[in-house]
Amino acid sequence: MNTNNRILQVDGLTKIYGKDNNKTEALRGISFDVLEGEFLGIMGASGSGKTTLLNCIATMIKPSSGKVVLRGKDISTFTGSGLANYRGKKIGYLFQEFELLDNLTARENITLPLALHGITGKNAENDIRQIASKLDIAEVLNKFPSQMSGGQKQRVAAARALILNPSIVLADEPTGALDNKNSKILMDKLCAISDEDHKTIMMVTHDANAASYCSRILFIQDGRLFHELRRNMATETSASFYKRIVTVMAQLGGGSANVL
Repeated sequence: MNTNNRILQVDGLTKIYGKDNNKTEALRGISFDVLEGEFLGIMGASGSGKTTLLNCIATMIKPSSGKVVLRGKDISTFTGSGLANYRGKKIGYLFQEFELLDNLTARENITLPLALHGITGKNAENDIRQIASKLDIAEVLNKFPSQMSGGQKQRVAAARALILNPSIVLADEPTGALDNKNSKILMDKLCAISDEDHKTIMMVTHDANAASYCSRILFIQDGRLFHELRRNMATETSASFYKRIVTVMAQLGGGSANVL
């Protein structure tokens, strides 16, 4: 792998819960790089460690050992304002269940990260219009979450994750609460943003359809990397990539360590 445009480095990451006989190893020395502008998928069975991995990168939980480096800086060294800046500006987080505030409009939910960093919505109006257009949510900007469909809510949540132009967007099962139609709409939008804006997205998913939009997929089994798939974006369709994903998922379930 050419690491000249590496944006994120995960090096020997481990996470252990509990002690002695009650010890659980959620991550067992995972290492990989994320390149700038790529759409990376993380797949694995429930309990494989994929969400723990994402939350370590997001600094929601602290790894037991190893390190995460963003643009050459070890995130474990961030404290105070540096940590707040990392969480607020360097990464964007897209949750499975939207996590919108019910008493705020879509516009207010999107601009919440701006307000937390002293930026007024008025000063960012052009950015708001642009991201709303890209995610096809301009018509719901003045609506409350109760007035939106599930798909619209998740696209509003995606706009909130993107509004501060973070270095990387972390998405945790973003299609998990959506039907097939809205899942496809969301993935089409995220894929276009990744491609056109060269935005780096790292997505945890169990959905092979969603994963087929990615440029690369890492499969995790029992806290370790099991396999990697790369899609030839110039020649391989998402349908063909989907078939390869399903094949690896079948092996993953069977515990095979074969490399395809």
